[in-house]
Amino acid sequence: MGYPEDVITHDRKGNPEVRMLVYRGKFVRYQYTDPKTGKLLENGKFSIILKNEKGKEEHIYLIPLPNSRFLAVWPKQEEKKRKVWDKGKKKAVSLF
Repeated sequence: MGYPEDVITHDRKGNPEVRMLVYRGKFVRYQYTDPKTGKLLENGKFSIILKNEKGKEEHIYLIPLPNSRFLAVWPKQEEKKRKVWDKGKKKAVSLF
């Protein structure tokens, strides 16, 4: 197939790959802190909630590993609506 050069990248071995859109949308990133001390928990673990153009949400946990790498975990889909603490507004807010 004829893809434009600006969507072609190369893997570590030099083989060409096409960057293919899966979906686009909005996202929210939040981290976990100790409610008593306000310090980050679990060495900087954080979550990203992706919301695609159709409104479907996808939750991804990112856990830091050595050498500046992360382990990404997709938990089972939950139906509950999450809220996060907004330090600036000093209140709980909806993700989207």
